[in-house]
Amino acid sequence: MAQRITIDPITRIEGHLRIDVDVDGGRVKKAWSSGQMWRGVELILLGRDPRDAWAITQRICGVCTTVHAIASVRAVENALQMEVPLNAQYIRNLIILAHAVHDHIVHFYHLSALDWVDVTSALKADPDATARLAESLSSWHGNGKFEMRAVKERLAGFVSGGQLGIFTNGYWGHPAMKLPPEVNLLAVAHYLQALDIQRRANKIVSILGSKTPHIQNVAVGGVSNAISTDSQSALGVERLMAIKGYIDELADFVKNVYLVDVAAVGAFYADWTKYGAGVTNYLAVPDIPLDTKGTQFALPGGYIENRSLDSFKPIKTFSDEFWVKGVAESAKHSWYEGSAALHPYKGETKPQYTDFKDDGKYSWLKSPTFYGKPAQVGPLARVLCMLAAGHEPTKKYATAALDTVSALAKTKVGLDAMHSTIGRHAARAVSCAVQVDMLADQWNLLVANIAKGDVKTYNKPTFPKGEITGQGYHEAPRGALSHWVVIEDGKIKNYQCVVPSTWNACPRNEKDEAGPYEASLVDNPVADPEKPLEVLRTVHSFDPCIACAIHLTDTENGSAITVQAK
Repeated sequence: MAQRITIDPITRIEGHLRIDVDVDGGRVKKAWSSGQMWRGVELILLGRDPRDAWAITQRICGVCTTVHAIASVRAVENALQMEVPLNAQYIRNLIILAHAVHDHIVHFYHLSALDWVDVTSALKADPDATARLAESLSSWHGNGKFEMRAVKERLAGFVSGGQLGIFTNGYWGHPAMKLPPEVNLLAVAHYLQALDIQRRANKIVSILGSKTPHIQNVAVGGVSNAISTDSQSALGVERLMAIKGYIDELADFVKNVYLVDVAAVGAFYADWTKYGAGVTNYLAVPDIPLDTKGTQFALPGGYIENRSLDSFKPIKTFSDEFWVKGVAESAKHSWYEGSAALHPYKGETKPQYTDFKDDGKYSWLKSPTFYGKPAQVGPLARVLCMLAAGHEPTKKYATAALDTVSALAKTKVGLDAMHSTIGRHAARAVSCAVQVDMLADQWNLLVANIAKGDVKTYNKPTFPKGEITGQGYHEAPRGALSHWVVIEDGKIKNYQCVVPSTWNACPRNEKDEAGPYEASLVDNPVADPEKPLEVLRTVHSFDPCIACAIHLTDTENGSAITVQAK
């Protein structure tokens, strides 16, 4: 007889997510993904000036703020058919890429590594043996025996003092943990080092965006950064060189630590290449525009159906009809009025709460589809689409990662293993390596363009009378993000955000088909129903951001609901 397990809320994510699974014979038979907050931002935007939307939509989340700013201004620019100065594109691209690198580092080490790493087991490790292992894998300067000895002593202090707060919500001693003590110690060392290195990426965002989170420099038509080579109050040589230094530090860590660690974890947990595939229709949008019109991109995107790279169909421009016509959202199993799948331009946000009903409405998330089918978005979709498009940097890092896994596992691991829980982590690391190289490329392009004497960063928008529509997409860290706006006489008439965690964490759609989280959990093993670590592994591999997928509004007293996780 099936046993129901409810995890509410899922921790080590952004926002409130509830996962229900029916387990029978040690395997998940059915799953439900439920977003537990309501997003009312679309209603807040009605009647407002479209030029203000980017600042408001950033508040959807306290972490993924830049992504909503970028998608929002692109949506309005798309409606106005505006061009954006090259310098503005490059500056936006630097912010986008720095944010993505930060997000990926934090996700692996600080949000999901504890699903695979038994921290207290590291106390049994020989730190000198750990150092030898680490130095055999990469040239990272933080892999020496003195560093490993210091980390073990520090960890012993945490444990003896009962201060394991930074490693909370980990299932120590769980039978699904497989890493030997030396690898666990290495992971703990890199966890602590990553706390420091991730700040470099945030410094890039804050230099260009004036602050982080919630950047202040974007605008419909470009950015507000003044460029001058002889003024300390503008974006000049000193700030650009500081950014270059941070890029170099990030590249060292991503290539010599992050990429290697993910490959090592993948080798020890090779059995997890058999779990978590779920929905294998993959959707990614192109990004890092290289021209003023959004017709040329450094990173390709498109759609893959049923895991076949041969089925790849590219998305080529910001106005590509293949993309624009394919997106719809259903509320059949969501706490909103209606059930029919609606295109975002006609989307509605009318709450209708019914309590949790297994076969009825059970989530505040809607259910997006692409040409009527559920789709997985995120780093795995991004990497597979870039491979299908023949993107050479992606091919280089994906090959290197799979070769490292194969060498450590002592068996050939191919691309098909990527369709899995552990494959999503590998894809995220590959994506991060591509993006950190792209950071350097965009820095070079910006500097070269300034050297030509071009300092323009903004084109002024003009709003026509009547109704216009536009959408702005962005390949955010968690996948395809899009904002859709209807503007009438210069005011917002309708606004819909279709975000990555809505695609992945959605409830069943209009046809009762499971979304990516739900489908990926089916057939996952569960060794101990009291400690459902395996469920967390697969859910965390998507890096959920439920605050982006939904947002809380209390219309009665204006206060947020406080939830204490236990």
